[in-house]
Amino acid sequence: MKKTTQLKNMLLSPGLEFIMEAHNGLSAKIVEETGFKGIWASGLSISAALGVRDNNEASWTQVLDVCEFMSDATNIPILLDGDTGFGNFNSFRRLVRKLEDRRIAGVCIEDKIFPKTNSFISGEKQPLAEIDEFCGKIKAGKDTQLDSDFSIVARVEAFIAGWGIDEVMKRATAYANAGADAILIHSKISDESDIEAFMKRWDNSKPIVIVPTMYYNTPVQKFKDMGISLIIWANHTLRASITNMQKILKVIYDENSLANIEKKVVPVKEIFRLQNMQEYKKAEEAYLPQKKSYKGIILAASKGQNFGTLTDNKPKAMIQIDDDTILSKIVKTLNAQQIKDINVVVGYKKEAVNLPNLKYITNDHYDENGILYSLYCAKDELKGDMIISFGDILFEEDILNRLMLSNEDILLAVDARKIKEMTIDKDLVISEKKYSNEFHARNICKLLDIQKVDNLAEAKKYNGEFIGLMKLSDAGAEIFHKEFTYLEKNDSDFIRQKSLNEFIKYLIGKQYDVHQLSFKGHWRDIDSIEDLTYIVKLFQGEN
Repeated sequence: MKKTTQLKNMLLSPGLEFIMEAHNGLSAKIVEETGFKGIWASGLSISAALGVRDNNEASWTQVLDVCEFMSDATNIPILLDGDTGFGNFNSFRRLVRKLEDRRIAGVCIEDKIFPKTNSFISGEKQPLAEIDEFCGKIKAGKDTQLDSDFSIVARVEAFIAGWGIDEVMKRATAYANAGADAILIHSKISDESDIEAFMKRWDNSKPIVIVPTMYYNTPVQKFKDMGISLIIWANHTLRASITNMQKILKVIYDENSLANIEKKVVPVKEIFRLQNMQEYKKAEEAYLPQKKSYKGIILAASKGQNFGTLTDNKPKAMIQIDDDTILSKIVKTLNAQQIKDINVVVGYKKEAVNLPNLKYITNDHYDENGILYSLYCAKDELKGDMIISFGDILFEEDILNRLMLSNEDILLAVDARKIKEMTIDKDLVISEKKYSNEFHARNICKLLDIQKVDNLAEAKKYNGEFIGLMKLSDAGAEIFHKEFTYLEKNDSDFIRQKSLNEFIKYLIGKQYDVHQLSFKGHWRDIDSIEDLTYIVKLFQGEN
């Protein structure tokens, strides 16, 4: 049902209906969830929430913006406290059009002079608009509205301004005849006598709305017996929030602590619920390209034979570089690509590997085998999309990002720089295609062979170096897990004695597609004191 129709039905209901004040999208949502059938967009509350006075210091467009957020957040009708209509008949016509655009169900305007003064501010008699001028404003609004169910409520301020019942009756009758959908009779005395006096003389030609803020002790049944159609609880959402903010903030200020108030306020997850974050998450899944969720495995069980006393009490992955360790730098690179679920395979001096927010897997046979066995120790983690990294390399995020964006199931990162003497005794590869410098070349192709080579003449036959970084898709991880399980049962010596290179060749021999991503540079292997010295100087800006 349209919001305008909902409000119109409440006004015309034979029973007594209630609407509650709200002043922003969040309070409007809470009003709706509480069970109220409608919302009063209070001018006092909206202006107070904006930090200004309730005498049109907030422009009508600012009020309109707030109402739009309230309307978007809820499915129940909103009746706007439209003050005097924010000007003459022409301003009011424009307001009505803009309210309908934002699915606001109705507007209440009062017969005061623009700019208005809040009804409860004491002082001299507040001047009222001329009856004919205000009737013209009502007619202008009714002629402008496109939705026949949009409601215009005329608020009579004669009691507030110090006039008697005769003036109230004259104005209410004129406004009803001008086309108002309902009449709001306002009073600031502490009992219901003004309202009762009016209702005894009213002809029931239009529904009557009241705001019992000052005469709150009057039982609601009395209003029902009088024939009142709608009660507005006008500002209690705002006042309740101020009460609690002042109370809670005083405790925080006095104690410089949250310890005594945390259980007295809603958890942050309740804010997320009111903001409907669950819908946003579903929308993300429907409309955004889904970046796969990756986890990481870092193989860091070895001592490192080429570092002298540096690894007497720690593995080489924990060697310090520029206020960080090698392992910490690898973890930070993974974290930068939102890889937070990281397993580290440790072995030598495992107690020295103590970085937070990581999970650790122990290779108790680190001194008897190689990297393949360390990866086997993490076999139970081989599920889902993942990045596997040696624990002694540094690499730039771009390489990692390109691996993660690929569709290949098993993809090795390969440096395609020309083979030099310094790359002897490295993991070299032969690929299906050579590296291309062409703009936007994908540089992903099948890997045909991988071998540790210690002869320069032999090395020149190869066209790249595996850097110790690979990506496995969920299917690729399943292949690794499946083949580890098979070898575990049928050839356990292979896992204990062979290298990762030999395992990759084993997979190729079983007709699995193994691919490589080729690039040039932007990584470093730290396998010796010389490598470490170069990297330290690099981070210190000496190179």
